[in-house]
Amino acid sequence: MISICFFTMISATVSIAQETLQTVSDETLLELYADLRVSDVCDGMDMAGLRDVGLMDPEIEALWRDIETFSHRFCGIAVTARYVPTNRKVSNDLSPEEFREWEGRWYGELSSEPFVDFIKEGSVIVIDNQGDGDTGSTGSANILVWKEKGAVGLVSAGGVRDTDEIIRQKNPVYMDLTKRGRGIRPGRNEIESVQKPVVVGSVLVNPGDVIVADGDGVIVVPRSQAVFVAEMAQIILDSDKAARRDLFEKLGIEKDFTVE
Repeated sequence: MISICFFTMISATVSIAQETLQTVSDETLLELYADLRVSDVCDGMDMAGLRDVGLMDPEIEALWRDIETFSHRFCGIAVTARYVPTNRKVSNDLSPEEFREWEGRWYGELSSEPFVDFIKEGSVIVIDNQGDGDTGSTGSANILVWKEKGAVGLVSAGGVRDTDEIIRQKNPVYMDLTKRGRGIRPGRNEIESVQKPVVVGSVLVNPGDVIVADGDGVIVVPRSQAVFVAEMAQIILDSDKAARRDLFEKLGIEKDFTVE
């Protein structure tokens, strides 16, 4: 049973959330969400009146999972991009030299990565590339560039190639695993927008929203509700840890970082 004290905490947190809504920084949000799980955040969203809002389709799942240290998990702030299928005619009669020149122009002019300018510590790259065919918008090299600039993970409708290297590099990626993209972007897609609303996994993602990803999938928290949801989710997590610690003791299970 939920205690009166719990409801008092909720009321206080609502007040705090309303006061800080307009001024809360990315750094504050990253700290609030650092240890939270998708399930905790989902419960917090329920308390905010956002039932079944923000939960991406189960098809958007981890490319790989680390059950020892959970390094596939992340929380971060959304940086968004949208790629669309091209309708431009492409010549097949190109020499290798001409092909390289054409490829470079396409990357530079039509299908570049202008979202890179918005990446900072704690960013999550969210790519809406639905319908652009068998196109690899993300590969083993550019995902390292994003990491170097501070990105903690990628959420994408698909379009990821070089997956063996990405897994070995331990770059956290969540995507529809049936929609890997193997071809290069030139001749296949174009950048349509950056830092605009996108849809991935049937969920609206706005730049600046909070993204949490783990073995249960991906959830998107609207920035306007992020403080309240985090505070509620933390209460849920703390309660869960306490209950599991007691059960660990009763069952003779050695305690680990998941209950500390």
